[in-house]
Amino acid sequence: MAHRPVGVGTSISTSSSAALTTSFSVQSDVLRIVAFGANAFVAIGTDPTATLADYVIPSGTDVTLALTKASQRVVGITTGTTTIITCPEGTQMPFGAGDRVTLSGSQHFAQYNSLINHAKVLSVNTTSSFDGNFQTSITVDVNTSAITTSFSASDATLRNSLRVSALTNGGAGSIFLQQVQLSGQA
Repeated sequence: MAHRPVGVGTSISTSSSAALTTSFSVQSDVLRIVAFGANAFVAIGTDPTATLADYVIPSGTDVTLALTKASQRVVGITTGTTTIITCPEGTQMPFGAGDRVTLSGSQHFAQYNSLINHAKVLSVNTTSSFDGNFQTSITVDVNTSAITTSFSASDATLRNSLRVSALTNGGAGSIFLQQVQLSGQA
């Protein structure tokens, strides 16, 4: 089986207290995790806290766990104390309230990319207006009221974002994580 790395890998130290990775945009449907120094108990989610009842990775081994990808093109952003992100007409919104999302690819609007990072989705609007507007939008818990540049990028993508939490059942260790694409026999 061959692994093709996707995105940037990361690592965290583990102990008997749950540790948490930084957020990452889900770009693959597989996450490879390697445990060193001690057994690792891992939980994956928007803001997880690992417990000894979670998935165990024996020390010195690796696992490939499934992820669910969700992404959507962004056609507009309305700034404010909460931020409204509008997606193209005729597309389904893959995100729901409580999900976390990260904006990427908005090359000319870096301030949007840096602020909309692991942002919590507060609500989803799928209603149409009286004037025939059928665009879906989400409201996220990010204050963008200080941004004065209008958003007009057609290259921006919103992706679901996750974090990994891990702990050990004794002793110090570490885990290494990398999103991968698989080829060959599993």
